[in-house]
Amino acid sequence: MDEYRLHKQIMCIDLKSFFASVECSLLGLDPFTTPLVVADKSRGGGSIVLAVTPYLKKLGVPSRCRVFELPQNVGIIYQKPRMEKYLEYSTKIVEIYLRFVSEEDMYVYSIDEVFMDFTQYIEYYKTDIVSLAKKIIQTIYEETKVYSTVGIGPNMLMAKLALDLESKRAPDFIAKWDYEDLPTKLWPVKPLSEMWGIGRNMEVRLNQMGFYQIGDIANAKVERLKKKFGVIGEELYYHTHGIDMSILQHKDRVRPVSKSYGIGQTLFHDYYQPEIYQIIIEMVDDVARRLRGSQKTARTIHFGIGYSKDTGGGFSRQLTLPQPVQNESAIYQACLYLFHEYYDGEPIRRVHVSVTGLQPKQEYQFSLFENVEEVIKEQQLFAAIDEVKYRFGKNAVNRASSETDASTIKARNDMIGGHHA
Repeated sequence: MDEYRLHKQIMCIDLKSFFASVECSLLGLDPFTTPLVVADKSRGGGSIVLAVTPYLKKLGVPSRCRVFELPQNVGIIYQKPRMEKYLEYSTKIVEIYLRFVSEEDMYVYSIDEVFMDFTQYIEYYKTDIVSLAKKIIQTIYEETKVYSTVGIGPNMLMAKLALDLESKRAPDFIAKWDYEDLPTKLWPVKPLSEMWGIGRNMEVRLNQMGFYQIGDIANAKVERLKKKFGVIGEELYYHTHGIDMSILQHKDRVRPVSKSYGIGQTLFHDYYQPEIYQIIIEMVDDVARRLRGSQKTARTIHFGIGYSKDTGGGFSRQLTLPQPVQNESAIYQACLYLFHEYYDGEPIRRVHVSVTGLQPKQEYQFSLFENVEEVIKEQQLFAAIDEVKYRFGKNAVNRASSETDASTIKARNDMIGGHHA
């Protein structure tokens, strides 16, 4: 396996409790001594907590929970999400990274995490990789008051594992791993889902095979994993040995291609018929717009409803259409069919619409039962609307029904990532 091992100098940097740290920075507070959470408390106890400070994490508060699950006796400070401000901080920190490395050697993984390849820079800086990491996180803190952690490894996978499994608990927030560290630092890890790339469902299936810590997978026969999971099983085996052939400079190959488009919305109050139809059509508009923008069509429509907290439950169903579609009316009718088929009259608090089975848009095959002129007119109308929204903003043109009390589209269009800008 030695011939597959890369020996680069990769850093993976994560901004610690990023949203909460930005709020503390703006308020002049220390995130390690402040019980602050980022959540819109005005939406009620069911509101999602987007981030908590390291201080609260030490008390056992998870970084993702609901407001009603937070402890009541620690004097929590609530800050509404401000996505525009977080993006501003993220951009400023990326500019700091670019002082140390060129853009082609940096891969922005998310708003608060980045990979950088310093293989060709160490000689130039005349220092070691750990000292360079210390300099970078010191610069970030001095200029933004945001703390960061660093994982270092010979490839992207190893850097990420060092970050997730050691650096966040290290005194200086830095961890450096090499291949010889795996038997002592990675293989004892359990539960399996602690390792990057293993989700809860995969963990259950691996447990059923008798694998409970990462070393069990590393010492298994690769053929057994491949037989059970296909190529993913084979890749998992190699990952437990620290082998990752991803090249940071090939960013276009690293970033996954979208296999679906979807949108979910937690509503501000309980909805019933017929006002829920307004929510559904607005969400269908969003999904169809994204299909048009990517020049894709979809074959399968997924639709889900979640009932209010007092009632509980709901349903999630899908419908595969005779041919791939892109237009609003077809997707909306599919959602309405599923709604009428499975809805049992309970108060609705959440709606989800998504499409899968994506294909490149091709010449549309009209059925004998379709009004050709109506379909073409709809396509032309929404293409024009897309252009107006692109040029003048999402709220430049909306359906007339967006003026009704049931509508949420204007409020959502003023948000970033579903939260206040």
